[in-house]
Amino acid sequence: MPFQDLPSRLAAVKEQIERAQARGGHGQPVTVVAVTKTYGPEAPLAAWDAGLRDVGENKVQEALAKMPLVERPLRWHLIGHLQRNKVKQIDPFHLVHSMDSARLADALATFGMERGRPVDVLMQVNVSGEGTKGGYTPADVPAEAERLRQVPGIVLRGVMTMAPLDADGATLRRVFAGARQCRDQLRDAGHPATELSMGMSGDYEVAVEEGATLVRLGTVLFGARAA
Repeated sequence: MPFQDLPSRLAAVKEQIERAQARGGHGQPVTVVAVTKTYGPEAPLAAWDAGLRDVGENKVQEALAKMPLVERPLRWHLIGHLQRNKVKQIDPFHLVHSMDSARLADALATFGMERGRPVDVLMQVNVSGEGTKGGYTPADVPAEAERLRQVPGIVLRGVMTMAPLDADGATLRRVFAGARQCRDQLRDAGHPATELSMGMSGDYEVAVEEGATLVRLGTVLFGARAA
């Protein structure tokens, strides 16, 4: 049976999340998004059987090929970079975490209006300032929050960010707290921005302490991926 240790791994993760929630004191609910990228349909099926209802995929095409083979009412999250020429293919996704530019925001809004249902999105913010990461800068957020108030077709649900790999504790807290401040700016501008997608297998406890509502977990649930 694939991923037979997933239930015990998930139980341990949930215990760590509860402790981090208590330490952080933000009082937020936390949803585990099981990252099933590069795995076949057995991973989302195992996630469902373990009680998870949210799965994350990096690539539109990979996810679309997998969805018909799963046949469970999972909520599919797009957590990887989205090219504008793939926007019209994101209809089955519950939430797009990676709205990383004004041009992509406008493309998503156009698609939302065309299909008659807004696209739920998170604004990807590059809090760390790494050149290898995409996203809005924190300085971009206030003006873009105001601009997007006038843009129908998308609903801005919050912020997503990624911390640098192997960052020390102080850097993690700076990045995650910065993302929380950006999320609060969206909310202050009138958006229903309650979500904060941050934290992966190596840093999710600190992310939860800093207010994460969505943690994107792969290795800690499914084990190390084959090279």
